[in-house]
Amino acid sequence: MRIATERAGFWRRVLEHTLPVALSLSKGHAGGAARLAMLLVLGACALAPLAREAAPAADTARSVEWPQVFDGRRLRPLALSAVEQRFAAAFPGAIGRFSDGERLLVLREVRRPTRMLHPAADCYRGLGYAIAGARLERDGQQRLWRCFEARRGDKRLRVCERIEDSQGLAWTDTSAWFWDSALGRSAGPWQAVTTVAEVDVPVAGIQE
Repeated sequence: MRIATERAGFWRRVLEHTLPVALSLSKGHAGGAARLAMLLVLGACALAPLAREAAPAADTARSVEWPQVFDGRRLRPLALSAVEQRFAAAFPGAIGRFSDGERLLVLREVRRPTRMLHPAADCYRGLGYAIAGARLERDGQQRLWRCFEARRGDKRLRVCERIEDSQGLAWTDTSAWFWDSALGRSAGPWQAVTTVAEVDVPVAGIQE
């Protein structure tokens, strides 16, 4: 009911602002007024999914039952950093960090379309890493991932990510996921998975 009320208010504001503008710009041109009004309303339609983004994340406090095993390896929960905690407080869902003994896993449960679900490459660039070798890969279960290598100094990380909805549909591009979810082509909640593994760097002068 709350969502329906918000949508009705959004469209009421659209009509209140677009129609008077159209009429004032095209006085004496009856056909032009109709065409201009339609263009303005269609422009507002394109922004309609973003109207949901302004809705408060009232459901962020709901507890999440994270998986205990991923790809056959038991997960050990890790504490979020202070920065991650502040980000998680505003995130429309929940964020968890885990280790499977070899990789770091960041799991995000997303409960509504949001631009706060950022590509992992953007996050690592913001941390000063250079991104190389971005590509799509399939794992042993035929799941498609977007993977890349993040480099900073002597540190090299292999990062892979994917998003999956409750029906098993999957994305490797956050923008494609956003529009599919915002336009109702996918049902949540969604789970975004990012895996991070250290890449061994050969020591100069030592040959294996």
